[in-house]
Amino acid sequence: MSNNPATPNAQVYDRANQRNALAAGFLGWTLDAFDFFVLTFVLVPVARDFHVSLVDMAATITASLAMRPVGALIFGLMADRYGRRLPLMLDVVFYSVVEVLSGLAPNYRVFFVLRLLYGIGMGGEWGVGASLAMESVSPKWRGILSGLLQEGYAFGNLLAAVVYFLVFPHWGWRAMFFVGGLPALLSLFIRAKVKESEAWRQSRTDWSTYGKALARHWKLFLYMILLMTTMNCISHGTQDLYPTLLQRQRHFSPETTAMITMISMVGAIAGGLLFGLYSDRRGRRRAMVTAVIFALLLIPAWVLSSTVLLIIPAAFLMQFMVQGAWGVIPVHLNELSPGELRGFFPGFAYQLGVLFASSITLIEAVLAKHLTYAQSLGLLAGLVLLIGVPVIGLGPEAKGVAFGKAQP
Repeated sequence: MSNNPATPNAQVYDRANQRNALAAGFLGWTLDAFDFFVLTFVLVPVARDFHVSLVDMAATITASLAMRPVGALIFGLMADRYGRRLPLMLDVVFYSVVEVLSGLAPNYRVFFVLRLLYGIGMGGEWGVGASLAMESVSPKWRGILSGLLQEGYAFGNLLAAVVYFLVFPHWGWRAMFFVGGLPALLSLFIRAKVKESEAWRQSRTDWSTYGKALARHWKLFLYMILLMTTMNCISHGTQDLYPTLLQRQRHFSPETTAMITMISMVGAIAGGLLFGLYSDRRGRRRAMVTAVIFALLLIPAWVLSSTVLLIIPAAFLMQFMVQGAWGVIPVHLNELSPGELRGFFPGFAYQLGVLFASSITLIEAVLAKHLTYAQSLGLLAGLVLLIGVPVIGLGPEAKGVAFGKAQP
């Protein structure tokens, strides 16, 4: 008979908490991304109702992206000071409420302000959710679970496409934002089922030591900002205006646009999982560089294909590669980050990267007025993917580093 009968129950509890923490991070990011991508599908009808141009509407996307560092700063500092659970719950409720209010906006000015506020909520979720999940799971499976976590973003895009397909033709664009209020219910799950990260308890420090740690790792922080600027240019440069390209240049219906997007997001999810697993075997940088190079080679087929039968595999493979590289990001940033700064460091670096990359959608929209959407997206995607190879390949890596007290 075992002398420690509580051990099996403790192991079951630990596995259950790992699953719940990963689910909280995944669902938080999925629903956050859903709320963001809802707008990318309805830029044209919202612009028409508010009597503004598509460039004006692209500016609301830029506004959300630009405010994300504010959310990462606020909620990231809270996560290092008070733990991961409470900030995550508050953030989910905040962005859900703002999303519903966006559907009630009476004019463009109010809508623009609400998208600024939404950016704060969107920016706060990723860093807190990723640190909670990565600190809770086994180091052996961090890569593939990182891919699962990050592809909550692609799954959110997929859900937005489904809602666009089902809701928009019958109830219009405002109803899509009302659906975006449902993520608030996730806070109940987090409160009931998710326990605080033990790695946070072990690495927790006072504010004076916290400030010194920030100063000590400034070079690493600058590199992480550069990495995330590049990665966000790659992601938003290949996603945000692609539905507009399909609608305005290929003249596809809303249903066809939604279908192509849904298929491409299935590719994104598969890519995130497989490249995340590959990173567990061969390293974080190698997995990301491989995905970026293949994405670069796919650009001609991705932007020049003109029929549905050609566009579907091109869009699928492009997002397979782009989000394959992105699937490694949660584990890569969390492994690079010092333990006492892990709530703040990854999320704030990520969202500063979003800020510096936030004009990519607006630049593509302006450039498309002089060229075409295909030429605009192809040129800018090629540029940022080329830059991504050395930025990723020449950076640091800390694959498999221990979290908590064992971390130096």
